[in-house]
Amino acid sequence: MENGGSMQAIMAELQEVQITEEKPLLPGQTPEAAKTHSVETPYGSVTFTVYGTPKPKRPAILTYHDVGLNYKSCFQPLFQFGDMQEIIQNFVRVHVDAPGMEEGAPVFPLGYQYPSLDQLADMIPCVLQYLNFSTIIGVGVGAGAYILSRYALNHPDTVEGLVLINIDPNAKGWMDWAAHKLTGLTSSIPEMILGHLFSQEELSGNSELIQKYRNIITHAPNLDNIELYWNSYNNRRDLNFERGGDITLKCPVMLVVGDQAPHEDAVVECNSKLDPTQTSFLKMADSGGQPQLTQPGKLTEAFKYFLQGMGYMASSCMTRLSRSRTASLTSAASIDGNRSRSRTLSQSSESGTLSSGPPGHTMEVSC
Repeated sequence: MENGGSMQAIMAELQEVQITEEKPLLPGQTPEAAKTHSVETPYGSVTFTVYGTPKPKRPAILTYHDVGLNYKSCFQPLFQFGDMQEIIQNFVRVHVDAPGMEEGAPVFPLGYQYPSLDQLADMIPCVLQYLNFSTIIGVGVGAGAYILSRYALNHPDTVEGLVLINIDPNAKGWMDWAAHKLTGLTSSIPEMILGHLFSQEELSGNSELIQKYRNIITHAPNLDNIELYWNSYNNRRDLNFERGGDITLKCPVMLVVGDQAPHEDAVVECNSKLDPTQTSFLKMADSGGQPQLTQPGKLTEAFKYFLQGMGYMASSCMTRLSRSRTASLTSAASIDGNRSRSRTLSQSSESGTLSSGPPGHTMEVSC
């Protein structure tokens, strides 16, 4: 406490942002009702589901799912996880389904021109305008992570933070295209999408999770729509991120990927191109290709820490988290508004630690 004035300023700001946290749902309590809406955009209709009510001075959490999934199959295990309740009690959530991916969606007619990923990003302002929401914290997986990144590049003032799981910001090169075409000769669309979602080790192991998602995708009544979304993903443009350049994400970003996941190299490369003072990188051990499905507890803890670094949930009780006194001060100091602290997160299944900022500042997670 050598710098008393600085700490007083931090505590004053903490008091400004602190809002009484609602208690999480207890077993047996009824979860809040979901409200599903559709809105017309220049590129067709988009469906989204809203949970909760807007909270004063807080952004909405907006999610966007990956190819082969919808918001439920992509995010339900994460947002229904016990420790996540503390977060979702304090933010309104908007779960966007890509066109034709919502439950009960009719199959598009033959010849229908599916929106590009850039056009899907351009639908998001229509959703926010419909709901009268001014800012969001985006949570995206795979294609959804790309879409939210494109949206953030186009509308930086409306995005307070991004959690990007399995993002590949690069367009396909010609060698990728050749490999994709060759794979298409021997594999069905569902198998190609499963190879995008999960690691080869997971697919070979054929666990109960893999069987469940193979069944979901293989027998999807809207498989033709899924193929259109898949094609748009494979035709994505390069986001052209450049560290120190004009094209970059200007908000705090948490990049997440599973160890040995299909997109590990792409996420590592993305991390190298973003502003290190704004970017956290979390490589999750033992999580496979879909960390939000296989490790919702660890991802929830990282998300809570990310929100705290942005100045939200300052009074949150980290139920599974114990931090050193030094790390607590470092976390509080990140609320000073300039958000200039470099945050690189790495995770080990053996030590269960998340390292943040300078060496020695650790966040212990016991999951």
